[in-house]
Amino acid sequence: MKIVLVAVPGSGKSTTLKFVKEMLPDISIVNYGDYMLEIAKRQYGITNRDDMRKKLPVEEYRKVQEFAAEEIARLPGDVIIDTHASIKVQGGFYPGLPDRIITKLRPDAIVLMEFNPKDIIERRAKDVGLRDREQETPEDIELHQLANRYYAFAAANAGECAVYILDFRNKPQSRPFEHAEIAAKFIVDLIMRNRGAKQ
Repeated sequence: MKIVLVAVPGSGKSTTLKFVKEMLPDISIVNYGDYMLEIAKRQYGITNRDDMRKKLPVEEYRKVQEFAAEEIARLPGDVIIDTHASIKVQGGFYPGLPDRIITKLRPDAIVLMEFNPKDIIERRAKDVGLRDREQETPEDIELHQLANRYYAFAAANAGECAVYILDFRNKPQSRPFEHAEIAAKFIVDLIMRNRGAKQ
């Protein structure tokens, strides 16, 4: 099974995937941006992920996306692809999973995580110095989450797969990382149901 996991930057996808890996050690987890960065390093001399969207012209960015999709699509077994449904570029949004990409990836499901924008701002504050992110207001983040939802539905239509929305906006955490644990359990259950269906 191939699952695409999407959320706005700083939402806690990495933490969620860490919990998934603990529950299902045989799962393959790939970061789409890491694949893209390796290709961008080789072909354009880009040195970090944030520079890909800031420095690469759109046509070159598209080529890097396609090469990454082809490499990831060849991976065997159960795979979770950590990526973005939309990417903020020059004041707008660019599809992270356009038709030409999603049809190459051929996922079985897209899982979209959404959060209270204030929670995301708090999580991003812990990443200061680790990533070169623009400062965003809660309204900016909510607009990006809305864009993600539209783009996820469009990608699912082109890829002929299901979309699952995990909306944590109005669900405060009772303990640290609770949202990540809930999301990880949902993903693991999805994979296990699929494995059970194939037996």
